[in-house]
Amino acid sequence: MHSEQLLADWREKAFRFESEIEKAIIGQPRAIRLMTIAVFARGHVLLEGNVGVGKTTLLRAVSLAIGGEYERIEGTIDLMPADLIYYTYLDENGRPRVDPGPVLKHGEGLSTFFFNEINRARPQIHSLLLRIMAERSVTAFNREFRFPYLQVFADRNRVEKEETFELPAAARDRFLLEIAMDYPSDADILDQLTFDPRYHDVNRLLGVVTPAVLPYRELDEIAAAIQSGIQASPTLRAYTRDLWRASHEPERFGISVADADMSELIQAGASPRGMSYLIRAARVHAWLKGRDRVIPEDIQGVFYPAMAHRVFLKPAYEYRRDELVPGLVDKILHSIAAP
Repeated sequence: MHSEQLLADWREKAFRFESEIEKAIIGQPRAIRLMTIAVFARGHVLLEGNVGVGKTTLLRAVSLAIGGEYERIEGTIDLMPADLIYYTYLDENGRPRVDPGPVLKHGEGLSTFFFNEINRARPQIHSLLLRIMAERSVTAFNREFRFPYLQVFADRNRVEKEETFELPAAARDRFLLEIAMDYPSDADILDQLTFDPRYHDVNRLLGVVTPAVLPYRELDEIAAAIQSGIQASPTLRAYTRDLWRASHEPERFGISVADADMSELIQAGASPRGMSYLIRAARVHAWLKGRDRVIPEDIQGVFYPAMAHRVFLKPAYEYRRDELVPGLVDKILHSIAAP
């Protein structure tokens, strides 16, 4: 099939994917679009928001619509790396048994792995998850297990801080996007969520989502076609390089935030991998808009969820991260002139 027609056909599948998710999730169009971008950019997602905004429901709906095998694990303070790989028990004859854990039990058919409340898990878990995300593989029982179609979704709530562990920089950098979900502001949507009984039973609600609307084994192939088919001009590349430099040295571009010494604010800006992820997401954004090249609007459409978690502040300011980073990233985006 001609590449243009292939991309057009898959775009229709992407829109159907979104339509299926919208059967279960209302009032979150931006989060749904960003999840679609992540799926077609083949990147992992960290979903963040307050309790009860629908993070878990959204991730379950996405997993259903993608198809393939799905596993979920709950982050707890006593969770250990072995709990992801195997579990032991006594069988009916009282003999010890070892069975594959949630990461291994589906083999290569594992399509989506959902880590609920990832910030409750210990750093040892984050280290194991980092390898799984980076290499789509893990070593266990003296052999290597591979997961060629795997995509990791995790969520984290903003409310509880006790018995939680912040993700290290290396782990956060492996997430293509960090997507925020907030309470709906539309009164009609809030009314539906509050009074319509169909939103009170999550399992029944998810039952209306058509499973496997995307052939998940083909997603890597179509993702590669999107990346090679959507072009970026020299001026767009120069614009992106300036954004990258501003994430490291905002003061050079006249960027400042209130009550912060800009020369002492930034520990590290976006990594080269982070910038490549930004462009991956921007190309999918352009494709979904029906364009064959990236324009500044595409960069701007994914800039915050692709970049905010990749700007690291020095310890003196890190405790004010939630206050400082949104304004800083917004100023970076609006201080660099778009071509």
